[in-house]
Amino acid sequence: MNTLKLGTIQTMTVLRKIDTGYVLEKDGEQALLHHNETESEHEEGQEIDVFLYKDKKGNTTATITFPEIRMDEYGWAEVVEVIPHLGVFVNIGIAKDFLVSNDDLPLYQAVWPKPGDQLFVTLGFDQKGRLLAIPATEGIMYREFETAPEDMLNQSVNGRVYYTSREGAAIITEEGYRGFIHHTERKEEPRLGELVHGRVIEVKGDGTLNISLRPLKQHGMIDDSKMILEHLQEHGGMIPFSDKSDPEEIRGTFNISKAAFKRALGRLIKENKIEQRDGNTYLK
Repeated sequence: MNTLKLGTIQTMTVLRKIDTGYVLEKDGEQALLHHNETESEHEEGQEIDVFLYKDKKGNTTATITFPEIRMDEYGWAEVVEVIPHLGVFVNIGIAKDFLVSNDDLPLYQAVWPKPGDQLFVTLGFDQKGRLLAIPATEGIMYREFETAPEDMLNQSVNGRVYYTSREGAAIITEEGYRGFIHHTERKEEPRLGELVHGRVIEVKGDGTLNISLRPLKQHGMIDDSKMILEHLQEHGGMIPFSDKSDPEEIRGTFNISKAAFKRALGRLIKENKIEQRDGNTYLK
């Protein structure tokens, strides 16, 4: 029976010293504590606490560095490498980086994390018995984080995305509150693990937040006007849209609401930069 549970802290006995480090033993099973993984000299028979994992060769390896992220213990881990069709590797604070499998990442690789992003993970095993980093589920997030007070309304917030889909994205704010960004409140789908900046537009009864990544209307109108001008320039000075166009067609092309589109058009008409004729909009 394997008593050396990987991903945990175990108390082991120093069996002997070798050129590369120390051989440790517990209940007849052994692990290697490399010299690089300890700052102290150890004597035979000494008991020491170590964190256990497998090295690249599949050998049970020990370190005196205790990461925050362990079996059944969650924490934020930085993404250090992305390998398409395999997953991403995260740093949990020891020499070995751990894989987050593509099975636990979004279907579309465009919203996979990039190096520098952070994921809220624990350690666990896949069906082959390999020790992996596993992102937290919504149930874990509900347990781990706080409910938001009502005075968060209209506040600016920063947060990490822990779930993303076409419908919307869920984040944990720096204050430790859970928030949701509906797809209509963003211009593009954020990456998993990305740090986003937004504002609270609703504090719900369960203490979660609804968040918008869009600027306030007066600021958003300037950005939307600039985008429409660029679109006109890229399409020969004419687009088959006007303030009477279908809202879904507007969103499908510009990813903004019809109301925002009309505000931006109004600004450009007032500035004498465009004109509308026969359901189209032209550069002047």
